[in-house]
Amino acid sequence: MSLLDTLGSILGSSQQQQGGGQAQLIGLAMEFINNQPGGLSGLLQKFQQGGLGDVAQSWISNGENQSVSPDQLHNVLGSDVVSGLAQKVGMEPSQVTGLLAQVLPHIVNAGTPNGEVPQGGQINTESVLGTLGGLASLFGGTKQA
Repeated sequence: MSLLDTLGSILGSSQQQQGGGQAQLIGLAMEFINNQPGGLSGLLQKFQQGGLGDVAQSWISNGENQSVSPDQLHNVLGSDVVSGLAQKVGMEPSQVTGLLAQVLPHIVNAGTPNGEVPQGGQINTESVLGTLGGLASLFGGTKQA
């Protein structure tokens, strides 16, 4: 299943109940990355400490992105962070980690177009949204049958 199919499924299944929570989560994920101590570099350090440094590094490099499971992501970020993100967007923690596991590799990949972490570790959110482009149409409530 492609990223857009997966997001469409996730968004479609909870769109009525959650309102704009999923769109908020994408923005919140980018804000979360930039607000880490060290920005993206700080997030990468968390992945290193959680034993998933190679996975996160694949998102930065120009090669294929390795996947991360919701459980792995939950372990790296920690329950407090996941619960806080879930509360901010009005979703269940398992929904947050499920969606983040799908989009975080793409957000990091789009935020590191030259295969390098930007100076200061801050990703350019406008650039990332422009690169991910097609995601915006999913937030309008359209769902493929």
